[in-house]
Amino acid sequence: MKTIYVFLIFMAVVLIQLLVPAKMIYDKEDVLKTGTVYKFKTQPIDPNDPFRGKYVTLNYELRSLQTEDSTWQRKDKVFIAIENDSLGYAKVKRITKSEENLKEDYIEVEVDYFDSYSKVVHFNLPFDRYYMEETKAKPAEDVYRKYNRRNDSLSVTYALVAIKNGDAVLKDVYINDKSIHYYIEQETEN
Repeated sequence: MKTIYVFLIFMAVVLIQLLVPAKMIYDKEDVLKTGTVYKFKTQPIDPNDPFRGKYVTLNYELRSLQTEDSTWQRKDKVFIAIENDSLGYAKVKRITKSEENLKEDYIEVEVDYFDSYSKVVHFNLPFDRYYMEETKAKPAEDVYRKYNRRNDSLSVTYALVAIKNGDAVLKDVYINDKSIHYYIEQETEN
């Protein structure tokens, strides 16, 4: 009788260990399929990091918001309401400490710092890494950096991010309205 209980507990533990990651994957896939998609403009980054791994690091133009409230503290978890600007890129509509009164799409972010003189809240977006297949990550970062460092108005880089109920998932990175995968294919063909 004791072995049956041990076996049932063992099976329950195994089932939980399978269900938790499956639920996490399902939630992210749901955001990708049914979330609202926004374009976040990116900026160049410092590429000199030997511990970077197999992903493209993204830096966003959208990193701060002026506010009248002066109670922001470093490392605070806050919520930013997102909407599209006139060109179709994401912008912050407002920032709040509670998600309860948000009706629009929003993301939970962490306060990086608060400039009390100008009353500007600086924050970090939670989707700053675009993971790729190991053999494509380095060429992708090279292409991304090449186009992102250009000083012409013709070169636009942005990340396509799906947002739903405060959760955000990075879908793809675009350069001049073409997926970064297009540029990687072009580089490997040459």
